[in-house]
Amino acid sequence: MEVILVPAFADNYIYVLRDAASGKVGVVDPGDAAPVQAELERRGWTLSHIFLTHHHNDHIGGVAELKARHRATVIGARADAHRIPDLDVALGDGDRTVFGEQTARIIAVPGHTSGHIAFWFEAAETLFSGDTLFSLGCGRLFEGTPAQMWESLQGLRALTDSTRVYCGHEYTQSNGRFALTVDPANPALQQRMEEVAALRERNQPTIPTTIGLERRTNPFLRADDPGVQSAIGLSGAPAVEVFTELRHRKDHFRG
Repeated sequence: MEVILVPAFADNYIYVLRDAASGKVGVVDPGDAAPVQAELERRGWTLSHIFLTHHHNDHIGGVAELKARHRATVIGARADAHRIPDLDVALGDGDRTVFGEQTARIIAVPGHTSGHIAFWFEAAETLFSGDTLFSLGCGRLFEGTPAQMWESLQGLRALTDSTRVYCGHEYTQSNGRFALTVDPANPALQQRMEEVAALRERNQPTIPTTIGLERRTNPFLRADDPGVQSAIGLSGAPAVEVFTELRHRKDHFRG
């Protein structure tokens, strides 16, 4: 499955997908129709599927225009059906949806929003995590609790290490600056930040990351790690307590 990054707004990523075997074309979280349409026209593609991780406007703002133009099928969370206009297929945790020769499993990941879902294309080892899991970070808790988000992240952390992670925003460098304050002795994190700095200096994306890399470097996936716990003065504390403190610190971080 081919995945094309389409930048939008200040730091969003929209993803255009193509299943090579069938020629089906999809898009994930089209907050703006214009850059998606431009990419489709450049490649001579017609959109068949629209995948939505959650209801925020920077992820769904272009849906109506793209659906009307291409008659594409809109796929999203059953829990968000009341606030996602134009939804055709409403799915929940554990459901599957077919995209050409690919199949995505729906993973419910509440926390950032109550109805947030992720799409995991298992055979392609590709995850679209929306605003739940970021490279070196996680989403703010607008509607969910720390316990919900920690559980959601544990579910994503359990996917295969080689799974490529495509998230909703280019936040890696700023997330990494925070990560170094709570996990300063992590050599994998230090190396990742050097790579990130080089990429951003060339104005290149830091996405995709992988589950394996995030397991080693993302403090929000490591709330049960003794090193992270020690660094923030919570050695031996329950992981959800550690996660709560990490999220609190990140919400107030200015670096």
